[in-house]
This record gives sequence, structure tokens and C-alpha cells, in this order.
Amino acid sequence: MKISVINGPNINFTGIREKGIYGSETWADIEKGIKSVADNMGVEVNFFQSNHEGAIIDYIQECYTNGTDGIVINPGAFTHYSYAIRDALSSVMLPVAEIHMSNIHKREEFRHLSVTVPVCVGQICGFGSYGYTLALMAIINYIEKNDKLTKKA
Repeated sequence: MKISVINGPNINFTGIREKGIYGSETWADIEKGIKSVADNMGVEVNFFQSNHEGAIIDYIQECYTNGTDGIVINPGAFTHYSYAIRDALSSVMLPVAEIHMSNIHKREEFRHLSVTVPVCVGQICGFGSYGYTLALMAIINYIEKNDKLTKKA
């Protein structure tokens, strides 16, 4: 199984920006933790981060042809207004878990709305960097259950 972890704007500054909200772990530290969990589960994981909407869309579309089975995505600020990313996620027809390190529903009003989550299997937020592990395990579980259901049909 192959999972792509996609991050939007400013995730590359995790550990640098707003430590009171996002913590002091760097993105490299978080990536190592995700990779360790994936390795223990026998899953290949690929990482992509960009501060540019078009690059994220291009990578999502690449997931359609590169053997990706599911996506874990933290769209960053694009969560709240990028219908283009939402449409890209919808078009690849892969299961998607949306993740946010902070609880977006307890923050500023504009962060409460996610335009991307309606095309996702689910959303995990508020658990810091551990949310990535939760999202990875959730999407793997979803794919495994869906495969079993499909094979029975």
C-alpha cells in the first residue's frame, strides 16, 4: 500500500512558527515519526509540501497515476478557500484524510470552514503532530476495509 502525505503552505515552518499552536517539533521530525509508523505497518509513504496551490494540485493529480492508494492532506490555509484543491482531491477518486495539527474549530472564525473536507473520508484536528499518525492509521484502515468489502461483492 502506498500513501501520500501532502502539506500546504507554511507546514515547512512547523517548529519555527507559532510554537504555542503547532509545537516545537520540526517538519523533518514529524516526517520521521510518520515514516516509522508506516514502515511498521508495511506501508510506503511519500511526502510532498508546497506553498503553491498549483504545485499541490499537480501532485494530487500525479497520485492518480503513480500507484497511490490514499492521501493524508493538511492543506494549511488552502483548507478554507481552495475549491481548486477540493476539485483535484475529488477528481482522483482516492480516499483522503484531512489533518490539522490545531483544532481549527476552536480558532478564528474563518478557520472553522473547510471547503476540502466534503471530499474526504474524514478530518482529524487538534492532536498536534500525532494527528498525522492518526490520519495515516485511519486511511490505511479505511482502504483495508474497503478492499475487503469490494472483494466480497
